[in-house]
Amino acid sequence: MSMTSERAEDIRRIEEAIDAAAEIFKRFTPGDVEVMRKDGGDPVTAADTEVDAKMHEVLLRDGEGWLSEETVDDPARLGCSRVWVVDPIDGTKEFVTGIPEWCISIGLVVDGKPVAGGIFNPATGQRVVGSVEGGVTLNGRPIATRETPGLAGAEVLASRSEIKRGEWERFADAKFNVKPCGSVAYKMGMVAAGQTDATWTLVPKHEWDVAAGAALVLAAGGYVVTKEGEPPLFNREKPKFTGLIATAGSLREEVDRLLGLGS
Repeated sequence: MSMTSERAEDIRRIEEAIDAAAEIFKRFTPGDVEVMRKDGGDPVTAADTEVDAKMHEVLLRDGEGWLSEETVDDPARLGCSRVWVVDPIDGTKEFVTGIPEWCISIGLVVDGKPVAGGIFNPATGQRVVGSVEGGVTLNGRPIATRETPGLAGAEVLASRSEIKRGEWERFADAKFNVKPCGSVAYKMGMVAAGQTDATWTLVPKHEWDVAAGAALVLAAGGYVVTKEGEPPLFNREKPKFTGLIATAGSLREEVDRLLGLGS
């Protein structure tokens, strides 16, 4: 696949933003950082806010919209064709406890569709970047979703929190292997990079949690739908999905049946 010059520039900006964020993270030690609390009780750190500001500086151009977990939402984005949907740290809980399952998440949506993205996990060094025109790379090497023949024996990454709440008990007798993991953006990045077979969350997620992952999984040849079985559309007034599913393309029909998508 070949990219347009515009998309090549988008990828360049994503790479530059990841590089800049990586430098900031060198000043922080996961598991040993000062934690503050948002109004809703979720953790936030100085790293979240510093990386958010740097990504805004590197990525945004005139006429583009911005949606980030750490920035006050500006409804002007709703009138923009091109919108950056980012999370400076997806998996802040893992970051502050030292579990290496968190990442920087950068997604670009055009007319609501996820077209390019990048995730970077500083703890593991995994960088997944790509676009629907140009495919996906893992640390600079071209990669794609796994060619998995079926769910039997497949690996499915599941939210640690969802498992603790008992939301995966329905799959206790399934023939696939459930592996707990943190950040949803990281999980989706690993699906795109062919490091696992599938992931899904059947509880609400914000657009910034999944925009980059959706773009990457689609770019890598995978399958991404909402809990209702529809392709996800971004940059909505209320930027939240009821749930999201991301799998290798070969698992599409089996996962649809398993989860009763759209029913």
